[in-house]
Amino acid sequence: MTTITVEKTQPQVPVQLRNVVRQFGQQRVIDGLDLDIAPGEFVALLGASGSGKTTLLRSLAGLDSIDSGQLRVPKARAAVFQEPRLMPWKRAWKNVILGLHAPDSKARAVQALTEVGLAHRLEAYPATLSGGEAQRVALARGLVREPQLLLLDEPFAALDALTRIRMHRLIIELWRKHKPAVLLVTHDVDEAILLADRVIVLANGKIAEQLSIDLPRARDTGQAGFQDIRARLLGLLGVEVDTVVVAERPLSQGTVRRFAHG
Repeated sequence: MTTITVEKTQPQVPVQLRNVVRQFGQQRVIDGLDLDIAPGEFVALLGASGSGKTTLLRSLAGLDSIDSGQLRVPKARAAVFQEPRLMPWKRAWKNVILGLHAPDSKARAVQALTEVGLAHRLEAYPATLSGGEAQRVALARGLVREPQLLLLDEPFAALDALTRIRMHRLIIELWRKHKPAVLLVTHDVDEAILLADRVIVLANGKIAEQLSIDLPRARDTGQAGFQDIRARLLGLLGVEVDTVVVAERPLSQGTVRRFAHG
C-alpha cells in the first residue's frame, strides 16, 4: 500500500514517513524507512553514494514516487539543488518567481533577493552571475514561496570554500527568520555538524544512525566537542580517524571554519 499525503495546512509534523519503500527493479534504494522531521528542525542527511539520500529528497519534493508505505509532507515546500537551474533568458527576479502566480509576485521577488543580498542584481541575467550569486537566486526562488519544508540537495558543493562559508551563514540566518523544517543532503561531514540540529546517516536505504548536535551556536570546527562528533560520523561512514591526534593538533586561525553568529 502506498500513501502520499500533501497537507494543505501546516501539519504538526511537517515530514512523516512510515515504512517507505522505493526500488528500481530488484534494488531497494529506500528500504522500509521511518522518519519524522519536526517543525523548524534542521536535519542533515549523510551517506555514501547510492545510499538513497537524493532518492529520499526527490520523493519528499514530489519529483519521485514511492512504491509502498506512507509519506506525509506539507503542500508548501521548495527544493534547491547543486545546480541553480536558472532559466538563462530570464532576469534574476523573473527566475525567482518562476511558476509563482501572485499579484504581488515582483514585490515578493525583490524582497527575497534583498534577503539573500542581491537587491542590486534584480535585472541581471544568469550568465552574468557568479556561482555564489546564482545559488543565492535559487535560494530566493525557494524562500519566496514561504515553504514549511525546505529541501537542499548539496546546494553548496560546487562553490569555493569562502563562498560556502558565506552561504552557510546566510542559510542559518534565513532559517532562523522563516523557520521552515529543513532537510539538507550533503557529503560534507563538517557542513552537517555546522548547520544541523540532527544528523542522520543513511546506509542501504535505512537509517544507520542519527545524532542530535547539541553544540551551541555559533559553531566552528575548533570548538569543544566538534571533532568528537566528526570522528563518530566519519566512523559511521567507514572512515577511521585518530581522534587523539585530531584533538591535540593546534588549530590555526586559517583552519578553523566559522560561519554563523549566535
